[in-house]
Parts: sequence; C-alpha cells; structure tokens
Amino acid sequence: MNNHHNKKVVVIGSGPGGYTAAFRASDLGCNVTLIDKNMNLGGVCLNRGCIPSKALLYLSHLIDETAHSKNKGVSFNKPVIDIKKVADWKNSIIENLSTGISSLVKKRNINVINGLASFLSAQKLLIIDKQNKNIEIEFDFCIIASGSYPSKLKNVATEHPGIINSTQALSINKIPEKMLVIGGGYIGLELGSVYHSFGSKITVAEYFSNLLSMADKDLVEPLYKKLTNQFSKIYLSTEVVDLKPQGNKIIATFKSKEKIYKNTFDSVLISTGRTPNTKSLNLDKAGIKVNKQGFIPVNSKMRTITPNIFAIGDVNGNPMLAHKATHEGKCAAENIAGTDTIFNPKTIPSVIYTNPEIAWAGYTEIELKDKQIPYNKSVFPWSASGRAMTTDSIEGKTKILASEDNSRILGVGIVGNNAGELISEAVLAIEMGANIEDISLTIHPHPTLSETFSNASEILNKTITDLYIK
Repeated sequence: MNNHHNKKVVVIGSGPGGYTAAFRASDLGCNVTLIDKNMNLGGVCLNRGCIPSKALLYLSHLIDETAHSKNKGVSFNKPVIDIKKVADWKNSIIENLSTGISSLVKKRNINVINGLASFLSAQKLLIIDKQNKNIEIEFDFCIIASGSYPSKLKNVATEHPGIINSTQALSINKIPEKMLVIGGGYIGLELGSVYHSFGSKITVAEYFSNLLSMADKDLVEPLYKKLTNQFSKIYLSTEVVDLKPQGNKIIATFKSKEKIYKNTFDSVLISTGRTPNTKSLNLDKAGIKVNKQGFIPVNSKMRTITPNIFAIGDVNGNPMLAHKATHEGKCAAENIAGTDTIFNPKTIPSVIYTNPEIAWAGYTEIELKDKQIPYNKSVFPWSASGRAMTTDSIEGKTKILASEDNSRILGVGIVGNNAGELISEAVLAIEMGANIEDISLTIHPHPTLSETFSNASEILNKTITDLYIK
C-alpha cells in the first residue's frame, strides 16, 4: 500500500460523499485536494437539503403534536412563529456542522479550493475561482462527487420570485398564505408539511396516480389520510401545464384526464426530483460519457471508464441519498489507496421524514411483484402496540416481506413515529442474512416501537401472542 503515499487525489464536490472520500483518502496517506464551488463545505445535504429540512420538520412535528394534545387533556395556545428566529436556529445548526467539517479538513491537511472545476484531460483540471482566476491542477486520481440540483419544469416559464425550488423553500423568510407544491415525492411532502405547520394552505399536484410512487401503497396510506385532512387539496394524476404570474400571485393551470382547471397561489414550490450535476465538468475531455439518464456509469469499485477517475453519490445514479454517497466515497478512496474494496450492499434504506415517517429497506412489494419473486408477508398494526398508544401513533404499521420458506428477509417497511430510526435493525438483519426466527428470538425491550419488528416476525412464525390469528 505504501506506493500510494503522496498520490495526488482531487475530489470534486464537498457533500457527504465528497468530504468522506477526501477524509478517507487522506487517512490512507494520499495527498488530497477538495474542490467546491461554494465557500461552505457540506454540499446540498448539509447546507440546503437533509439537515435544514429535518430542523424545520422537527418544529413541524412539534406544532402538530401540541395541536393534538388537547384531546389528551393538555392544551397549548396557538403557536406564535418568529420566522427570523426559526431561520437563525436552523442556520446555527448548519454553521456548527460546517465548522466541524472545516476543522476536520484542517486537521487532515487537506487543500481546499473554492471554484468551479472542469476537466482539461484525464490528468488535469481547470478551476475558475470566485475572483474569476483560472487555476490548473494536475492529479493522479480524481473522484467526481458533484451531486445534483433541483430539476426544472419542462415547457413552463418559472421566472418569478414566488416560484421556488427546495433550496429557496429552505431559506424560509415568509409564510405564503396559499402554496402550490408541484410533485408528491418526499421533498414536496416534507416541505409541504413544514409550510402547512407554519400556517400555509397547501395544494399538492402529483403527476402519478399516487403520492410517493416509489413506496408501497399500504405504507403511504396513513400519511395520505393525514395529509388529506391537513392540506387544502391533493391532486393526483395531474400535470401543471402553465404558471402565469399576475402581480404578486401565480395562476396555475392543471390538466387531469383531459380536464383543465386553474387556481391562484402566492407561492409555487417545484419539487419534481433532482438532476445530476455534470454539465459544466467537460467530461468528454476526460474520456467519460454520461448515460441516457445523465448519470456517470461506474463499476462496483466506483471507477469510471477512465481508470484513474471515480464517480460517487448522486452523480452516478439512483438512489440519490447521502448515506449511499458516504459509503461509495469510502469505497473509491480505498481503491485509490490500493485496497481492493467493492460497493455491494444488500440494501440501501430510504426514509421520508413526514409525520408519520415512512421507511423501507430491501425489496418493496411493487418490486417483488415486478420481478415475480414469490414472498410471504406479515403486517403488525401499531394499534396493538402499547408504546404506539402512549405516543399517539396507532396509525403506524410494521411489515416484513420474507422468502416463501421464511429463511430470508426480502424487505421491511415501516410507517409511523420514528420509522427512520427503527429501519436500521431491518437493514442489519438483511445485511447479515438473518432469518425470521432470528428476529422473533431476539428479545426486544418493552414497551417500545422496536418490538413491532419482532411482532411482525412472530406472525410469519405463527408464534404471535399479541394478536389472535387463527
């Protein structure tokens, strides 16, 4: 491994994938330069994505819970929202984390360049910095971790201060009275929930016939019920064909099954997915082509077609998730440093941080049916969980999908309070090849929501006592 000391490694992008890759390569003895077009390290996730949205969602849950506690004999006054203070608190979290990353960069003696990078060849980069100065830098290895940006709407003009994307929605400065959310995926529903809690009337327009079309319908159902009560309208199988500014307002034109109708909004949030950041990289000069979806193809070592260039995270394909990028970043760095590492997870978990939360790992039922894989299914309703009753989350459920002989867990889905924390046990079970019996014989603490996982396994085992099943 020593022959890789002082190998010059350049990482493009300082998000969770990029900074992890840079740190790991440095720890393994490489000479590392980290490039980011922004002064603040941490990428989208930290600065304008996962972290700020979770901070706002925490407040949103809090507002929700205090509103519902009056049925239990505890009443609060209507919340008074100081939007500037909320923004300051959210920004202080980002600042803390950002400072943490910067200090880890310094401790590791990683060279940071702020600017926009593009390839001159498979060994050389051009960086245009904030002062428009051109810097050329040579490298032995490069890791592309340039991430993604919010997708734009096709054929719809969106130049208006009231028409925003997720980045702008998170730098929350005023609460619109009426807001349209275009896209019923996780970004739209998370941000719609936040703005609803803060007092906006929310309308969602989703192109597909259900919200969160990548998740199983039975997991989305409790959330759909709740949002139907909270949001003004949820339009499914609906396309927004036009947005017309009129003074401070925006007139949206909807098309659904050949019907056309209009409505007026104060603000429109476009959350129709994300697009990989490859445009400005001049990839062809490094001998790299993107695929039909715009992603950079890589092998299981994260290597592109050009052997000394690697690509990780959002830029190399779905799922576009920070935790995928982090693990891929380590894998790329280790291969550059001479360790033979492959990225081969059995599953990458997904979490949607709405209220209730939805989380899943392994196959969904949609995928098993598509692939015609036979499976057994058990669903444990949280209405039979003591802990769920005490935390007012009886609408939740835990579902296990197992192979026909119950020897393998094919997938797990959870909807309810803290589903995102609960899913990790399922991920570990799938990675370690646990069978259904392993889970039902693992003693879970009582009363907890984690018990619902072993309860669901007991249904498959036919050893369940918390329910009566003939």
